[in-house]
Parts: sequence; C-alpha cells; structure tokens
Amino acid sequence: MTTMGDMHADAIMQALTRRHFLRSSLHGIGGVALASMFAREAFAREALASSDATAMGVLPHFPPRAKRIICLWQGGGPSHVDLFDPKPELARFQGKDIPASIRGDTRLSTMSSNYAKWPALPAIKPFRKCGESGIEISELLPHIGGIADDICVVRSMHTEAVNHSPGVTFFMTGSQQPGRPSMGAWLAYGLGSECDDLPSFVVMTSSDREKSCGQLFYEHYWSNGFLPGKHQGVRFRSAGDPVPYLGNPAGVSRDARRELLDDLAELNRAHAAESAGGGASAVDTRIAQYEMAFRMQASVPDLLDFSNEPKSVLEMYGPDVLVKGSFANNCLIARRLSERGVRFVQLMHSGWDQHGNLFTQLATQCRDTDQPSAALVRDLKQRGLLDDTLVVWCGEFGRTPFGQGPSDAPNGRDHFGRAYSMWMAGGGVRAGHVHGATDDFGWNVASDGVHVHDMQATILRLCGIDHERMTYRYQGRQFRLTDVHGKAVGGIIG
Repeated sequence: MTTMGDMHADAIMQALTRRHFLRSSLHGIGGVALASMFAREAFAREALASSDATAMGVLPHFPPRAKRIICLWQGGGPSHVDLFDPKPELARFQGKDIPASIRGDTRLSTMSSNYAKWPALPAIKPFRKCGESGIEISELLPHIGGIADDICVVRSMHTEAVNHSPGVTFFMTGSQQPGRPSMGAWLAYGLGSECDDLPSFVVMTSSDREKSCGQLFYEHYWSNGFLPGKHQGVRFRSAGDPVPYLGNPAGVSRDARRELLDDLAELNRAHAAESAGGGASAVDTRIAQYEMAFRMQASVPDLLDFSNEPKSVLEMYGPDVLVKGSFANNCLIARRLSERGVRFVQLMHSGWDQHGNLFTQLATQCRDTDQPSAALVRDLKQRGLLDDTLVVWCGEFGRTPFGQGPSDAPNGRDHFGRAYSMWMAGGGVRAGHVHGATDDFGWNVASDGVHVHDMQATILRLCGIDHERMTYRYQGRQFRLTDVHGKAVGGIIG
C-alpha cells in the first residue's frame, strides 16, 4: 500500500534529476571533488596563456610536402654496417684492430671506453645493389631493397647519445632529458588535426618485442611536455580495449553517455565562468577531449576492422599482419590511420640491441620488420598517399664496426652514435638517393653529416614548418623542438 509519505518521497526524487544534481553540487560536494582536478591544470592554463603565438606566424610557413608522418621506430640501435652502409674494408681487416687513426677519441663513440682491442667485424651478410638507383642494401632486407627507388638512405647520421633511453628521448624531443614535448606533439600543436573522430597523434608499440627484449617504451617518448595536454600521443594497446576506458560502463547506453557529456560540458563552462582569472582554454581542452573520446567509440572499432582489406593487401604485410601487437599489424593500422587524416603515427619496435647475439637476433629483427616496412610504403604509394605522407625508419644510434665479446670470436656490437644510418620515403624526400657517407670502416662521418637536430629540422621543413619559428613560451623563454640547434638538410629534400 502506497502511503502519502512514499508519494512525497517519489516527488522529491523526481525533482532531483541528474542535471539538477550536477548544477546544484557545483558549490557543494561536486565542487569539492572537482577542485583538485581543476587545480592540477592551473600550471597548464598559465603556460597556455603565456604562449606567444605571434612568434610563430601563420602556419605552415612554407607549402608543405608532407601532411602527415609515420615514424617506424627501431629501438636498440640497428647496425648500419650490417644493413645500410657496406664496408668491404672491414672484411679485409677482419680480426685486426681498426687503425687508431680512424678511431680517434673513442670516448665519444661507444657506451663503454674500456676496450683493449678493436677487432674489425664485417657485415654478417652480403650487400647487393637494389633497384634502378643501385642503392646497396643488405640481403637481410630484401623487401626494403625492393623499394630502393622510393627511399632516401641517410648514411651520415650522428648523435651524442650513447645509451637507449637518452637516445630515443633525444630524437623524439630534442633533449636527452625527459620533459620536453615530443615531435608528434609539436606537429599537433603547430598544424592541428585533419581528422574529427581520431586523435592527431597516435602511438602503437610492438608489445611482443618489448616483453622479450626487456626494452621499455616510456611515455615521455610521446609526451606533450609543457604543451597543452590535448597534444599528447594517444597509445593504442595491443591487448584488451585499444584505448582504456573508451567504452561505456555496463548499463550505460550511448545516448546516456551523450547526455552525460552535455551535462559535464555545462558544468565545466559554469566553473570556468565563475573562476577567478578565467580558465576557459583549459576547460575547452577538457571538453574537446571528452568529445573526442565519444567519437572514438565509433571510429576505433571501424579502424581496427580489417574485413574490408583485400587478401592481397594482407598478404603484402606478411604472415603476422593479423597478430595484435605485431609490427606488421601496427604498420597496417598506421596506413589506415594516415588515410583517415591522423597527423603523426609513431610505431615503437625494439630488439636491435645486439651486444652478444648479433648472428641470431639481427636476422630475427629483419624478418619481423622488413616486409611490413616495405609493404607500408608500397600500400601508401598504390593509394596515392605516399606523396604527402612521410615515412621515417630510424633508431637512436648504430652499432660499432668492431666486434664485441670474445676477442677471438666476437658475437655482437656495442652502441655507436658517431655514425649510423636511417631511411625515409615519401613526403617530399629525394627518392632513390643516398645522402652522406662514412669512412672506409663506417666509424666517422666522411661527408654531409646529419645531426639529430638537423633531421628534426628537415622533418619539420618537409611539413612546411621553419623549425626556428615554431616555438612555445615556457618558463620565460621560447622553446622549440630543435632547442637552439639544427639546420634543414636540402640534399634530402626532393
């Protein structure tokens, strides 16, 4: 039997709708709960307000050759003298020390300077001339050799970094110390997004290699640093939900989520209007992120559905293409992200740190990455996307031209930043070309050296950006990706 008290209670409950509760709690329990969250963004609001947009001018500064970038990161230090930089002299000196006149100051060359001998170790597989351009590439990379006429091999890279995390951080952020914005964040900040329902900066990792190699992927490799939080890379996971907490909780429909977001947006704007000093920019960023997550609920499942991919395309990427977390799977997703307008896609793959297992693991890494890397370039090209998509294949440094391990039978190579190789394709680079050279032993840069900051400046230039003018004011000065260094390399640009 329903009493008058029950009826009165029902009336009260009906009056306390969710919208009414959210509004009324702004200065009560809800306000207390939100206070710390808004306080954490105080510094971000201050940095955003102090940003000197006039220092950059109108972006892009030049007509862009590349609208988007796919970075195929090869963590651990791929051996340049085994893959992209043939050195017959190493075979002639095999087992003998590399001459001291070549070695110079060894303290600037390797992770350790405590070597008593420097036995030359030749490439473990022969090189062959590839394509009409005749670029010499190791037989370990037959598929990349097959796209030789589409790539630019840079044989004169050099860096000060001699260990992994500082080396990766240096290439990605312009500093060996964590804390600066990563390249993808800079591009998202400077050029914005071409896509409404996916982030402008996406990161994927080869989870199988991370577990087996013990090399960790740190979040500062794709951090927004001191840039607004919306520019941080969004990591797609290989297990479980691709993006955590993207799905609705059990019992919450999409319509209910839509209504909740509308309520939160109204609450956030009310808070910004009543806050001393404003804060609208930070609130707008938060609302935009909520809206992006809502749109990604529909776009991400479609992105990861390969059912409409022709069998020929799947076969082109190799046998691991349907294995979640594999490099091949990530390469195909990278193409699908790029054709949807994602500005920067960063694939993190590890396993090239071959101190004592060069003769087994180098071939394994090549099998994992060679076919998918080449397939990505071919796939982009056949879809008409390669001309304005820049593909970058690189690591943090190379490996020593001398062997590491037993002096009579070396079985590995140490870290080596004095000279190393990488390659690029599409996006305005000079195809079928080799830029720069090292000496007869692959030890020193002999001509047209390209420092990490030079490569960063070149990548930005291909995107239509003057690296000296794209800055962000933080802690009293204008920062940029290339710090106070770097020069765009004209010889790489086609």
